[in-house]
Parts: sequence; C-alpha cells; structure tokens
Amino acid sequence: MIASKITKRYAKALLDLAIEQGKLENTYQDLVLLDKVCLENSDFILMLKSPIINTDKKLSVINSIFSKKLSPLALLFIEIITKKKREYLLHLITKNFIGLYKSHNKIISANVITAVAVEKSTRDKIIELVKRNTDFDVELEEKVNPEIIGGSIINIGDYQLDNSVKTQLKNLKNNYNKNLFIKDL
Repeated sequence: MIASKITKRYAKALLDLAIEQGKLENTYQDLVLLDKVCLENSDFILMLKSPIINTDKKLSVINSIFSKKLSPLALLFIEIITKKKREYLLHLITKNFIGLYKSHNKIISANVITAVAVEKSTRDKIIELVKRNTDFDVELEEKVNPEIIGGSIINIGDYQLDNSVKTQLKNLKNNYNKNLFIKDL
C-alpha cells in the first residue's frame, strides 16, 4: 500500500515536470524503454533491489546502460530515485508513469485474444467499438490463442467481454450438468 502511494507520487511528479518542460513525449519513450529493460532483464531488477550493491555502483551501472539512450531528464530522475534509496521501486514507477501518460492523453489499452490472427477490417471495427464507448484513443494489443477455438476475448481495463467458443461450450456443459429434476411433494 505504501509502495503504491510512493510510486504514484514519483510518477505524477515526473509527469508534471515533463509537461512543464515540454518533454512529455521524450520522457514517455524513455520510460517505455526502461519498462522494457525491466521486464526483459531480471538481473537488472535484482541489481536494483540488492542491498549489498552500494548506490554509487548502481548509478554507475545505470549510467553505463542508459547514458546514450535516455534523455537527461529521465537520467536525472533515475539518479534522484537511486540516491533516495527507492531504486527498487523504479519498475513500478515506470508502470505508473505510463498509466498516467495514457490517461493524460486519453489513451486506453485494449487486449484482444483470438484463435487466429485478426484481419485489419476486424481490428478497425474493434478499435471503433472501443472508441465509441469510451471517447478514448485505443492502443490495441492482439494475442493469438488457439485454445479458445473461435470467437474473441476483449479486455479493456477491468472489463472483459468473453465471446469465445471455449467459454460458450463450458457454459453449455454447465447448463446440461444442472439437475433439472424437481421432486414432487
């Protein structure tokens, strides 16, 4: 709970600073890159979380990795986080920043899971449907999962629309398994 509040505050502070300096897009791109590194590199996360590695060594590693890839604002932010001994929260801060950026720019993420790859016309219809119901621009992520047999599963935030054949078959099976016999009194 406390870590969540801290990460949101740091992310909000960075967002406000980036807006004030007119560097919001660059900062967003930097934090997307940082998020990707955190997701793909567990050793980097372990290094950030390690109490054995001192702050100067962590800063040296971070600068050697990111000095030519990130803007000075993002590097300075990471340096401040590290000097405040909050570097273990860096990945959560990037996630919160990306979420704040998307809500600031009215962008919503939607995930579509289908049994086969989605055609462009279907993708456009899904985007239009989400856009019409939310008034947000849509960032669509597509996944193919043959186990759902057919249909689709659409996730938008906490909302899920499951119209897959697998779920329909499961519901049909559950309906047939109900005991419909009513005992006469």
